[in-house]
Amino acid sequence: MTRQRPYPSDLSDARWELIGPTLTAWRAQRRCKGLDIGRPPEHDLRRIMDAILYVDRTGIPWRYLPHDFAPWETVYGYFAAWQKEGVFGQLNGLLRRLVREAEGRSAEPSACVLDAQSVKTSANVPAADQGIDAGKKIAGRKRHLGVDALGLLLAVWVSAASVSDNAGGIHLLSQIASTSSHVTKSWADIGYRTKVIDHGARLGIAVEVVQRDPGTKGFQVIPRRWVVERTFGWLMHHRRLARDCETHAHRSEAMIHIAMIDLISRRLTSESTQNWRDT
Repeated sequence: MTRQRPYPSDLSDARWELIGPTLTAWRAQRRCKGLDIGRPPEHDLRRIMDAILYVDRTGIPWRYLPHDFAPWETVYGYFAAWQKEGVFGQLNGLLRRLVREAEGRSAEPSACVLDAQSVKTSANVPAADQGIDAGKKIAGRKRHLGVDALGLLLAVWVSAASVSDNAGGIHLLSQIASTSSHVTKSWADIGYRTKVIDHGARLGIAVEVVQRDPGTKGFQVIPRRWVVERTFGWLMHHRRLARDCETHAHRSEAMIHIAMIDLISRRLTSESTQNWRDT
């Protein structure tokens, strides 16, 4: 079937110019290693990325992918390979640096904000990968995020919802210290006190707990922490993330990377991020 017109989630020419070189280099590297020998004719990488963005944006199962894309097995195969080989993380880092420079900041951040979000899971998620967040009364998984001062993703870890914020914070700081060596400051809520503070000190990252003013009633914007809360709001524009639908936690992390790639690339090209509220 020939596509008559693009989907709203499709990459524009400007966005493909940002993303395409990394994917093209990945394919060239595989050729050099002889990993594509004997395989069917190559699919267009832009159409493959369009299909992955379509799934992330609309929330459909892979098997329901429209037929004007490549077969869903092929698209999922590329998705799995790019996740396993760190391509999504590489793209996210590249685009994050471009945004920071465009905002007049240093390419590498010096501070981060930590937080977690518990979400319900779909029926295909194994029971062993789920848990109950006793505080929020949610059965499912927990997304632990570390973002920079602009709300751009630095680290992500998906766990059972029963995993404590302290455990998640330790995992995030270890990731950030290994990939963003310039980070020396972090802000977090009270759930990250003690163990995360001690772990940050060992890594050379000063962790500051930012608490809500106990005398304030109702909604309150909390300094520093609002940045990561906004990031969670951005992610909710992608229906695949409204509920955790991934069988494996590392695939769930990849979906978060893809959502951020979508958001950041639109930000760099000044394109609007349409969602279902705009229709």
